[in-house]
Amino acid sequence: MSTGDEPRDESSEPSPPEATEIHLSYAGVSSLVTSEGTSRLALAANLRRDPVRFDATIKDPLRFREAMATLYAIVASDFRYIPKDRTAYLAYQRMKRESSTLNTWQAQREYFSWLLRNDPTSFVVLDPVITVHPDQVLFEVFSKDEGAYAKLGIDLDAFEHAGDPTFGTTNIDFSQALFQGLQQMRSYRETRLTINQEGVKFATNVAGEVLEKQIRVPDSWLRGFLQVQSSAALPRERCTLAPIDLYNALRHLRMHADRKGQRRGLRVELIPGEPPRLVLEPWNEVIPATGGNYQGKGGRVVRLWGRRRLSLLQRFLPFTEEVEVHLLGSGLPSFWILRSQGMSLTLGLTGFTAANWSQALNFDMLLPRKAEATTKPLDAVIAHLKKRWAAGPGELAKETGLAWPALLEALQLGCQQGRLMYDLANDVYRLRPLTDEPIDPTRMEFRDRRERTAFDLLVRRDAVKIVSENRIPGSGLELTGQVVVAEDKREYRPLMLLTDEGMAARAECTCAFFRKQGLKAGPCVHLIALRLAYAAQEARRLQGLDTQRVITVETRSFSRRGDGGEEVYLLSLERRRLKIRWGLDDQSSRLQTFAFDSNEAASAAYFARIDELKSRGFLDATAG
Repeated sequence: MSTGDEPRDESSEPSPPEATEIHLSYAGVSSLVTSEGTSRLALAANLRRDPVRFDATIKDPLRFREAMATLYAIVASDFRYIPKDRTAYLAYQRMKRESSTLNTWQAQREYFSWLLRNDPTSFVVLDPVITVHPDQVLFEVFSKDEGAYAKLGIDLDAFEHAGDPTFGTTNIDFSQALFQGLQQMRSYRETRLTINQEGVKFATNVAGEVLEKQIRVPDSWLRGFLQVQSSAALPRERCTLAPIDLYNALRHLRMHADRKGQRRGLRVELIPGEPPRLVLEPWNEVIPATGGNYQGKGGRVVRLWGRRRLSLLQRFLPFTEEVEVHLLGSGLPSFWILRSQGMSLTLGLTGFTAANWSQALNFDMLLPRKAEATTKPLDAVIAHLKKRWAAGPGELAKETGLAWPALLEALQLGCQQGRLMYDLANDVYRLRPLTDEPIDPTRMEFRDRRERTAFDLLVRRDAVKIVSENRIPGSGLELTGQVVVAEDKREYRPLMLLTDEGMAARAECTCAFFRKQGLKAGPCVHLIALRLAYAAQEARRLQGLDTQRVITVETRSFSRRGDGGEEVYLLSLERRRLKIRWGLDDQSSRLQTFAFDSNEAASAAYFARIDELKSRGFLDATAG
């Protein structure tokens, strides 16, 4: 394996992303049919999957309407940054000139062919996955920009049943026309929800004619759907907000535009026994929570990004009684559960967008990488869920006889393969096959060949080291790595500057690929390996797996909010040197440097200063 000079592979034009063919067939279209003061919402189920049936009257049509409208807003959302680039526009104009002499049908075909070549994600709005279980009806969606996962769970008590349901999982036809029909639901009309494979037939349909959909879903989209959902079972912090707290945060964001070049995070400050605080950057607008005190063991600060995606919840917020927030860590996925009468809406936000490989790698290191592992524990879990449909972790451990580490690994593997889902709102695992055919786990394990090679260098060869971490005030954390490749007989020195948001603001490497391409074709193997190494280090620290107290390189930040503003401490350990910077967040900081005779003495002083800051009420605000 050579990772230094590979011009034929890495320096060539990037190949199109791998995609999975999703085939959907419907005997009719989903629609809302209104007649004589009653309405029937008929959802057409996928003919290619096992039959699923449900027929009941909705007790609260308005609540259901707003929940489904929120779900549609999430599945159609795309918050990716679009730079000012006229390349696509000029290509579109050229396509228009070339197709000006074609008839309507030929012009439409040329246009969709152009979209498939230039913007393939414009087709990626996969119909929702619906699951009917003995306790709930669940809808699952994932946004176009790979940044938001949502699950709407409706209790069966929210319906008046008319027949025995057929349990299972399928897709439903969910179009713009259906969304427009949902807006016509009214509280004074009795509304029935029916789910079956017939839907509403076309008036002009002939016998045997079906509505066919064939969608090429990029593997990165499908992989994000599976991994973000499976991450809900990882260790996390939990706090409670009142709906008005979230409303106040969204109102401030709506009334104030982001400032270019300044922080755009949402800080959640957690202090045991005190209400959580939401802090909006860069205005330092503090919103005290009124939903209850934080019950965790230790204080910390978690910074989240992509905060404007929370505005997708605005239509369902008036019907919300409580908001639960589950936090994995700074820059990592967060889950927002809006509980309402008879239903709950779970929104999972990734800490990255489709283009942010830095945060994506940070998140992936928290999940298991054992595609070649035995599936016997997972088979035992699925066998039990086929009888029960849903079960909590305790019940699964008792029924399968698996030890907790093996059970957790099997459950996460099942979620990543699309065979299970973790229902965070009810703390149960559910049997939910995402597609009609099993997903090949080897295709979802890594994004591309470079990430696979970087993971091999880090885990299997132990050839990646973090040489230094240098905290630069106002810029971020500068990482310098060392990657030794035996086949090349060379040592590479990747360097990366991570902002407080965890994004790579600058990246360099000494390899031939970077000298030729820079970052135009994506990061080289060695930069990916360095980011993986740092993510693994932070993951071990957050999960308490680093029991060794003698370290040589690490940077931690702490903050404490007072009447005079936010006081910040930055501790940087660089072998025998300990650098301490402190001051108010919006002012210049002071610097103090200590030199020691050994790494052990420097490490001991570093941890002693951390313990001192925690005893003084400072919160760990290290960005992951």
